[in-house]
Amino acid sequence: MIKTMLKLIIGWRLYIALVSLIAIQLIAFKPTFPYAAELLEPTGHPLFWGLANFDGVHYLGIADKGYFAQFTQAFFPLYPIVMNLVDKLFHNLILSGLLISHVSLIIFAIVLYRLVLLDHQKVVAESTLLFYLVFPTSFFFAALYTESMFMALVVGTFLAARKKRWLLAGILGGFASATRLFGVLLLPALIIEFWQQHQSKNILATIRSKWRELIGITLSASGLLAYMRYLATNFSDPLYFLHAQPVFGAQRTADKIILLYQVFWRYTKMMVTVEPLSLLYYTVTQEFFLSLTFLVLLIIAARKIRLSYIVFGALAYILPTLTGTLSSQPRYLLIVFPAFIILGQIKNKKIRFLLYALSSLLLAINLSLFTRGYWVS
Repeated sequence: MIKTMLKLIIGWRLYIALVSLIAIQLIAFKPTFPYAAELLEPTGHPLFWGLANFDGVHYLGIADKGYFAQFTQAFFPLYPIVMNLVDKLFHNLILSGLLISHVSLIIFAIVLYRLVLLDHQKVVAESTLLFYLVFPTSFFFAALYTESMFMALVVGTFLAARKKRWLLAGILGGFASATRLFGVLLLPALIIEFWQQHQSKNILATIRSKWRELIGITLSASGLLAYMRYLATNFSDPLYFLHAQPVFGAQRTADKIILLYQVFWRYTKMMVTVEPLSLLYYTVTQEFFLSLTFLVLLIIAARKIRLSYIVFGALAYILPTLTGTLSSQPRYLLIVFPAFIILGQIKNKKIRFLLYALSSLLLAINLSLFTRGYWVS
């Protein structure tokens, strides 16, 4: 099993490297993010630092100097903390961050495979992983981003819960909520999972006898709470991570809630008015159709996938859309693992391979743009 995982990941990583190398030769580097000239270009070949673009430069700054720059508090602390620790061995922050992401990806793949196997056959587990690897934004798993670490913690939390190791599930969930805001969504999911495993018994008696396990579950919010305390103490704003979001563009709102149908309607109007041959049109169209596809997959998953997974996946899908945009949603969809399990259950080989091919093509396009400084997600 591990050999199969490693072969898939190595093949995928070679594809990432090949596409990146071709992009370097064909596309001029025009960074649409700050600090590229200071933090990235002096460190060597773009094949090395190209996966540290955009949010990567902020993680580099936080890992090196802490939250010294205004509004970088939008980025949660665990990933840059681990970068700083690993850097004590390698003395190269980009290398340290990329190493963390790649090791975390291997862990994620193995744990996801084991989690899917609890309810499905081997072919579904393998297909689920493959759909993850060919997904149009899967290159973020290899980038100086939190995707790999966060998803390793998320599926690790669910696997621990399925095996009734509630304290471990809470601890892993706590690390996840210190990595990204989405991690706190594990708390309601774990409560649902606990209820599912004990619903045939007297619930009050279960609570009295299992109070230690329930305390363990609540630890899944500890990372967020600890970060909020830090922000309140040092910046007088426990919600600074939220209030900083509009500064990073994408027309996000932090003071009101926008409903999903309103967001889709806004995007429908944009697709009619935006210049069809522009990069903006490509970005908007991808955000719209991938978001719509995953909404359908979640609806299908509601009947076929474990309730606790659906609760987490649905909340993770909805949360970023409440800010009024689908910007970055193609990347955020990597969190919605129940939808990937549904994709993994597709039995028709022609449809499955058609989706593999289409996703791989979009992956190549998105990766090429990202590594050359163009925003895609």
